[in-house]
Amino acid sequence: MNATVYFRGSLSSCNYDCPYCPFSKTKDSSATLAADRQQVRTFVDWASRQGAEGHRLEIFFNPYGEGLVHRWYREAMVELSHMEHIDKVAIQTNLSVKLDWTSELEPSRAAFWATYHPGQTGEEAFVRQCLTLYRRGVPFSVGSVGVKSAFDALASMRRTLPVDVYMWVNAFKDKRDYYSDADLDFLRGIDPHFGLNAADYDSRGRECRTGYDVFYVQGAGTVKRCYKDRSVIGHLYRDGLDGLSKARACRMNDCDCYIGYIHMPELGLERVYGNRKLERIASSNA
Repeated sequence: MNATVYFRGSLSSCNYDCPYCPFSKTKDSSATLAADRQQVRTFVDWASRQGAEGHRLEIFFNPYGEGLVHRWYREAMVELSHMEHIDKVAIQTNLSVKLDWTSELEPSRAAFWATYHPGQTGEEAFVRQCLTLYRRGVPFSVGSVGVKSAFDALASMRRTLPVDVYMWVNAFKDKRDYYSDADLDFLRGIDPHFGLNAADYDSRGRECRTGYDVFYVQGAGTVKRCYKDRSVIGHLYRDGLDGLSKARACRMNDCDCYIGYIHMPELGLERVYGNRKLERIASSNA
């Protein structure tokens, strides 16, 4: 099986303090961090054995918080990137940590989903981090939440980044009718595909690859079809990918988040992202 596996451990804290984000409001205990470290180690060990089972994997770490401030996430990225049956290992990160360790990555199998947080870091510092990845040939996208207070910062970031670095914008959906027509034009100037994220997709009963060859793994191995669907479909270490895989229609009324709707076949988003859906890099000819 060619499978995509999202992994989220017990980590629930971040080194940033974004007002719209709940993960900046918690501080993990030493016990929670120890549990997260062991969960990541167990997952990497499981992933290392999947080639012998005939599986190829794409892996995405999307913790509730910032993973790369912890050594075990950095080590996991490096280790997984050197496994022949791992086509890709990516992580969602604010790029706040030193990146000297990225020289140990196999760049053809690693990628970063880098989120820019104006007000938490300066543009110069963030761009310097991006250019480290750029020079090392490690693929990455850059994006931010499209709150109006960040518009000037987003425009400046777009001007400063290399033109071939894709920059995405997540629509702010906490308020209805938040954007004017002028706002939408501005955001499409930053991210030509902003309209894809601004939409909510009717999904109940629709085909989705989640639960079939896309799996959301939590903590000690609990597997959900989708990060928004609370129902558990099995256990990674007990059932394995073949035991978990089943075509499952969506049970939610709508899908409004990139890591969900990207797996709805009817949207045909391979035409936009090609084989870079996981790290959210749009094709240059899309």
